[in-house]
Amino acid sequence: MPIRLALTALVFLLGLFDLFMAAAFLFTPPAGAAILGVAAASSAGWSTIRADFTAFFGVAALCMMVGAWRRNGDLLLVPGLLFGVALLGRALDLVLAGAYPGWPQPMAVEALHVLVLGAAWRMLPHHRVEELAG
Repeated sequence: MPIRLALTALVFLLGLFDLFMAAAFLFTPPAGAAILGVAAASSAGWSTIRADFTAFFGVAALCMMVGAWRRNGDLLLVPGLLFGVALLGRALDLVLAGAYPGWPQPMAVEALHVLVLGAAWRMLPHHRVEELAG
């Protein structure tokens, strides 16, 4: 199954990318924030950027890398939902506030995550969603 192997490898590589993003926010919040175009007005803001962005990208990365390594599609639901909600939030902002320079890039990255994770979830062994929720 070469497609399954390639998709699993892509999930792992995307997870590695997200792990580097988490590390950037953890160890150098101003550099990580600059990548995404955010800034803080105070120490509390930098603390929030360090904690929340590290958690978002770190949890996503961990679930993606472990899910890919163990061929466990269940673990891919978590980052899929994280990036799906982020994509919906960006789409809503695009409608309400309008476009800004460079807006397609983060949406494309999030959409790529959602598509790859959804496809990998379907191809890798997983439980039915009803079984997970009940």
